[in-house]
Amino acid sequence: MSPRSAVHGSFVIERSYPASPARVFKAFADEKAKAKWFGPGVEPHERAFDFRVGGAEVFVGKHPSGMVSAFYCTYQDIVPNERIVYAYRMSLDGVPISISLATIEIKPEGQGTHLTVTEYGVFIDGYEDKGSREHGTNWLMDLLGKSLEDDPV
Repeated sequence: MSPRSAVHGSFVIERSYPASPARVFKAFADEKAKAKWFGPGVEPHERAFDFRVGGAEVFVGKHPSGMVSAFYCTYQDIVPNERIVYAYRMSLDGVPISISLATIEIKPEGQGTHLTVTEYGVFIDGYEDKGSREHGTNWLMDLLGKSLEDDPV
């Protein structure tokens, strides 16, 4: 058995989108809208979506590389069109790698929206993140922006 460890990290990501706060919120809150940007190119093995305080979201899928990632989320706080707070754990190929607390803040900005993602995480038992979580979240926020451009309603 490898030695147990816990390495902590945090990051903040900000984006501005030319869509209303309600539209940005819907991209997180609506299962079909979220599927357009969360998990592209990943072959779903398991998916569940219960967007409410205490509700759970699960996305387990196989990447083109063959790796299987798993995202297990529980929503802790939801203020429509303003804030989403959730805790989640992740695993790669069945091995737990992290537990995080994330906050999505949605604020009006001119005719659009300013989004702030703040995440606090712990990477466990030897998993070395080396900034990949922040990189991946930036990539997802770019995909969110593209989905908002493709479907502005």
